[in-house]
Amino acid sequence: MTTIPKNSSFAGAYLRFLQLAKLAQSLPNVTSIDANETALLEAVTLRWFENNAMTVREAINLAHLGSPATLHKRITRLRQKELLEALHLSDDKRAKYLMPSEKALAMFTQLGSNMHKLKPCA
Repeated sequence: MTTIPKNSSFAGAYLRFLQLAKLAQSLPNVTSIDANETALLEAVTLRWFENNAMTVREAINLAHLGSPATLHKRITRLRQKELLEALHLSDDKRAKYLMPSEKALAMFTQLGSNMHKLKPCA
């Protein structure tokens, strides 16, 4: 049987990522959001983390996450749950940018802490 060196290959790094993702899915839900809301929150937060905040218009055009009407409802629910904030970042009042709230960042901090504590599978 062929073994993959865990610390020296891209395959090993990716398999470690899959391992952690699988373990993270088994963690208790920190908030009461469903998988679709989680996917949207993660997409918005990742863009924010990359210093490229997503506009509401961009978010409702994420076709792989749902229709524009559905995504608009999800944004509204995430804002009501105080996980997303919508802000005007310039003098242009037409564009609203989505950013994770302190509550959302605390949730991701907790998830990251839980993942750090997990023991990898053999």
